[in-house]
Parts: sequence; structure tokens; C-alpha cells
Amino acid sequence: MVIRSPFSDVEIPNKTLTEFVLARAGELGDKPAFIDAPSGRTITYAQLVDSVRVVAAGLDERGFRKGEVFAHYAPNMPEYAVAFHAVATVGGINTTANPQLTAGELSTQLKASGARLLVTVPELLENATAAARQAGVEEIFVYGEAAGATPFASLRQTDREPPGVAINPANDLVALPYSSGTTGLPKGVMLTHRNLVANICQDTFERPREQWADDRIIAVLPFFHSYGLVWLMNLPVYCGATVVTLARFDLRQFLRVIQDYRITIAYIVPPIVLALVKHPMVDEFDLSSLDLVGCGAAPLSAELEVACGERLGCRIAQGYGLTETSPTTHRVTYDLAGQMPGEVGPLVPNTECRILDVLTGEDAPAGEAGELLIRGPQVMKGYLNNPQATALTIDPDGWLHTGDVARIEENGSLRIVDRIKELIKYKGHQIAPAELEALLLTHPAITDAAVIPLPDEEAGEIPKAFVVTNGSITPDEVSQFVADHVAPYKKVRAVEIIAEIPKAPSGKILRRVLIDRERTAAVPG
Repeated sequence: MVIRSPFSDVEIPNKTLTEFVLARAGELGDKPAFIDAPSGRTITYAQLVDSVRVVAAGLDERGFRKGEVFAHYAPNMPEYAVAFHAVATVGGINTTANPQLTAGELSTQLKASGARLLVTVPELLENATAAARQAGVEEIFVYGEAAGATPFASLRQTDREPPGVAINPANDLVALPYSSGTTGLPKGVMLTHRNLVANICQDTFERPREQWADDRIIAVLPFFHSYGLVWLMNLPVYCGATVVTLARFDLRQFLRVIQDYRITIAYIVPPIVLALVKHPMVDEFDLSSLDLVGCGAAPLSAELEVACGERLGCRIAQGYGLTETSPTTHRVTYDLAGQMPGEVGPLVPNTECRILDVLTGEDAPAGEAGELLIRGPQVMKGYLNNPQATALTIDPDGWLHTGDVARIEENGSLRIVDRIKELIKYKGHQIAPAELEALLLTHPAITDAAVIPLPDEEAGEIPKAFVVTNGSITPDEVSQFVADHVAPYKKVRAVEIIAEIPKAPSGKILRRVLIDRERTAAVPG
């Protein structure tokens, strides 16, 4: 059964991303668009428009042309937006790289994307140089100054105007982020101008732009990730808000920035929510300016969502999406924030979904869980140079197979159950690790948790829990706690206390790391 968004379709302008996002920027003049939190360095809306124009001209003067790829290997900073939109202005494609990548990993992305130019920061220059050399990148720019790289500011030294480049928003790419690679090799996700323009329209339809005028949004989630790219770097600028950037997450600094800059909106991920709920440091800061906390990128339990809202005294709203959907497909709207705990909301406008039975591939009965399929204008063009992976993900009718198990509640809101590939098969039963993890996190002595399958001759697979604790609980007590709250087949059969749960920058648990560790330990030495 095809399920449509409950909201009326929104108009999607036939504009490039930069035309769309910066359409009103000139009117905002000296209002800060981006502030670097540690230094206070500010780019106003007027400066943003001018900088994008001049840097675009500088890129053109260097012979950078439409369809060529520019790589970003840097943490969040105001200049990231300047570089991104300058590249977009001349018809280039932005490939955004995780600044935590090693030289070898970065080289792989640079080669795969065909990057011609790259920008980085002095701290990452050694890695960037090694990767660029291996990948054949022509020139490295650096924010600031460092030996062996061209200052990014040199692109401003031109008398040219940017060229008038013919861009087809529906077909031409503007962004080439790479999927997380937690379920296989990373793949280049081809996002067009229209994909991102559509998603910004879908994400702002119920709240007029003038209502964002006084908002200050903290940008600690990385711009290289589609969540940060859209929700923190582009959407706020389209709405005329102010973005306050942080290069990396540090809880004390994060809390201080919220306090000192009177942050009103924080878009974050579950590990940060967990810290906000459980860490005593939170009580040292005045966070009363916060109006909304948005959470996505990984499941967040109803219990944690409610606890976070109660502790901070603000509304919490979850959303759902993928890099392949630019990223948002579902979200709890601004007016309903805090009213759908544990759920990611209804479909955004212009979007359809289906829920398919995991075993039969047929439409699942109403209210039953199954694989989530998505169709809408935010769905990617495909994976770069990978038609086989594209065909496996997007079927001939345009449905994107998410690989996520979900169900639709009676109110029309979606609840994410888990990844299909991560379901644990115990004696014919299917167990969702995310459900057990959410339960474990309700225990006051458990500060983080992950659940993986262990091979078992009798049962097929059994759940094993890895937990981070405050030292006041034993593995046996963890097992008993779970057993007291779930059906017998869902009980965890093994528990290990560890120092840290491995996670991707997006906040997703890297279960594969734990699974590989178990396999290594099981090999006789």
C-alpha cells in the first residue's frame, strides 16, 4: 500500500541551490550568518554573498569548470559555506569528506569522486597532501596559511565576475557526500540541486521564514554529513537564522556555547542526547534559551526523548532520513515537537512510502513492521559510477529501499525498529538490537550500550550486550534487568562491560567493529 504525506505538496522552485539559499541574504546585510564559536569570527549575510561571488570568480580564473569535483576535508567553520556555494555557483560538485579520515581513506574518496581541487585546514594538511598525491589532485587550498598549500584567501584575488553557467537543477549535481560505509564500502551519493532545494522546502513548510529570524542554531554535527550539510549549513541560511559553528563535539564546550550564545535550536544525534540526560555537567550551565532540540541519524528511545525534554525544559523532535534522501523523509513538525516520543513523525510533503514484509517482499499489514521504501523529489540521482548498487537500492518504479525496518503508528507517524541486516535471528524470532539498547539505557547505572548477534549452534544467533557503566552494576545484573522487561526470547544471553561503544560521527553504533572483535577473540590463538 502506498502511503502519502498527510501534508499538501509544496512548490519546489526550479533554482540552483545557491540561488535558492541566498535569495534573501542580501536583504539581511550585517546580520551574522555564521559565527565561529571559539574565536567569535563572524561572516555576515552581506559578506557571505560577496565572498561566494568573489571565490566563485577565483575558481573560474583557475580553470575550474562545471561538472568538476572540489573536495572539502575540514571541520565545521564559517568558510566551509563560502567554499561550498562558490563551487556550486560555477557548476562544480562538492564532495565532502570526514576530517577524521586517514590519508589512505581520504585518497580512496578523492580517487572515486575524481576530485580536482581540495581545501583543508593546517592541522589536516599532512594527511591531505599524502592523499592528494595518491589521488592526483591538482591543487590543495588551506584555510589560513601553511607551507605546501595555497591559501584559500588567494581565490579572492581576482577582478573577474563569476561566469554565467547554465545549470539544470534537476540533473546537475551539487553535492557528492559518501555513505557511512558501515554496511559495505562507502559509495558516492549523487545529489542534485533540486534534491537539496526540495528537501529544504519539505523541512520548512510549516514554519514561515520570518519566525526563524531570532534563532541561533548550534552547528556541532559535521557539515560533511548530509544532516549537517542541509539542516545546519543551508536551511538556516535560507531561513535567515544565525549558525554558530563548532569544529568538534566536546560536552563542556557545547554547553558553554549554548549558554554564551543563547542558542535556541540544537540539531543533534542520540549520543549527545544521552550525555544531556545523564551527565552531571549539564547542571552547571544555563540552557534556558533552548527552544527546540532536533534529533536524527540514529534511533532515540521514547524514554530518552522525554528525559531530555524534562531536564532541559524544551521540546524534542525527531526526524528520519538517509544521505540518499537529501536527507529527510519523515519528521515531527515544529508545532508537534514533544508530542510523539520515540517516533520520527509523518512523511514530509511531496513524499510517499511503503512498508514491505521483510520475508515475502509484499506490502505488510497495517501497523506491522517491515522494510521502509521511499519515493519523492529528495531521492538521490544514484550512486556515482555504481549502476549495480543504484539498481539494488532504487527500483524501476523509483522506490528507494532504505534497508530499515519500521512501522507506521495509528497517528500516521513512523517508528524505526532497526536495520534489516542487524536483526538478530534467535530460534526463528527476530530481535531488534535497537529495542534492547533503548531498554538498557533506561537503567541509571548504564551510560551507553550496544547489542550484537553471536553465532550459536542451537539458537542460530543470541544477543550479546556491550555496556558502559558507572561501576555500580554487574553483567549478571544487566542480564536480569533485561529479562525482567522483555519476552523470554529477547533476553540478552551474554554481557560485557567495556569503556566505550564504537560509533560513527553521525552517532550510529558501529556494530561491525564489535562483531569483528568477537570473531577475532573466537579464533584459537
